[in-house]
Amino acid sequence: MKAWKLAIILLALLVASCGTTQADQNSGSQQEPKSSAKTGKAATGSPDLPVVTIDASGGENVEVRVEIADGFFERQRGLMDRTALGEDRGMLFVFRREQPLSFWMKNTLIPLSIAYIDSKGRITDILDMKPLDDEPPHYVSSEPVQYALEVNQGFFDKHGVEVGDHVELPSS
Repeated sequence: MKAWKLAIILLALLVASCGTTQADQNSGSQQEPKSSAKTGKAATGSPDLPVVTIDASGGENVEVRVEIADGFFERQRGLMDRTALGEDRGMLFVFRREQPLSFWMKNTLIPLSIAYIDSKGRITDILDMKPLDDEPPHYVSSEPVQYALEVNQGFFDKHGVEVGDHVELPSS
């Protein structure tokens, strides 16, 4: 009987993670984590979040306090179901290697911008994403990347951040 219950639980987990394309299974734009994966601190309002620094074309160093999504389920959940994101806050999605990425906005209520970042810290793409947009085509990187940074829509424009700018990522 225990094997039957375990099989049902595993099936439920499998079904819960369905609904993405192959590239989406490595990403996801999406519910507020209880804590940051890297700091263990509460994500909302915590000044102890890791910092991403962008050397922006606009001439300033732009700091974003980020929650880190570096596990499969964290990346799938992302910023889903949130109603707000702090002004200089974001979520950094971390992958083990460079690869083409595709994000969607399933159950994501906040208009976001995403910067795709390669393994050397160069921003390859900046895309604006529409809330609740889960229809293909998704928001796809133009080349293989290792990171994605989601922030409030308009943040990059406001701070003069452009494709080609360099990002200093938090140390692990």
